Amino acid sequence: MSSIPENIRLKELAIIANLNQSFFDDFTGFLQTEGYAELYEFVVEQDISKAKNTIRKYLERQVPNNIKLYDGIARPYKEDKAKWLLLGWIFRDAPEQRLKGYLANFSGKPNERKAELLNQVRQYASGILPERERWNWIPIFEVMIDRLEGSRRSIKGNLFEEIVRRNLNEIFAKNGIALSIDRTQIKLGGETYDVKVSGRRGTILIPVKTRETMGGGHALLFTRDIHKAISIANESGYNCIPVIIAESWTGDLTALNCKEFVYINKNPNQVNEVEPLLVQEFERLIEIFRSLL
Repeated sequence: MSSIPENIRLKELAIIANLNQSFFDDFTGFLQTEGYAELYEFVVEQDISKAKNTIRKYLERQVPNNIKLYDGIARPYKEDKAKWLLLGWIFRDAPEQRLKGYLANFSGKPNERKAELLNQVRQYASGILPERERWNWIPIFEVMIDRLEGSRRSIKGNLFEEIVRRNLNEIFAKNGIALSIDRTQIKLGGETYDVKVSGRRGTILIPVKTRETMGGGHALLFTRDIHKAISIANESGYNCIPVIIAESWTGDLTALNCKEFVYINKNPNQVNEVEPLLVQEFERLIEIFRSLL
């Protein structure tokens, strides 16, 4: 038996990516009806107008009802978004994070603008990755795992934001603490604070930071982000109580520039184990919150 813990994250992402192959296959099947024997032939298409029209036709075409594209926690995307994401991922780009902002630069109906933009991305990607073997399911599968992990991280972050908000509301109600909890995130100095708790005597900002793995450069960025969130809140005159959910985080808790914090030494995927610990930590801080009254 291996002494290395099972990589559940990779296993789950691989399962979801494999589920998404049918959506990919549907697209390549559509390309065949347009005269392209395989994805590679379409990617290297030199007739720009023909390629753009093919993309537009795909975006306007209805996908069979039993074929779905799933996000990082296996929820199906709506069809229009699914097609937009799939094409962006195939062309090795980030549709929502990077490309979406450029759509306003184009004229026409939504699908016409998407087709124009995606076709330009196709042209660029085909020059960077001209080899045929880069345009079949296996490399696309690997790209998809990477994109799904980003989706999963974002979803999990939002999940714990709601968990924190809900539990604080319940704890305040149980203890007769009449504080206001904003229903949405707030931005301050370029930083996002997931939960804002306000009372007559002040405000506490709560950034919720989660991380599944703690190795490499990303761990340093994670730690830096925590320090930055605390610093900006303090500089703006707010109390900051960061919530950190990360297994084996190597950051120095004593170096955090805040009097109070919540650290849960668990993988954020273990929601059922994490939530009771969060409740315990918030109850420990009850007098801190009461001081805002």
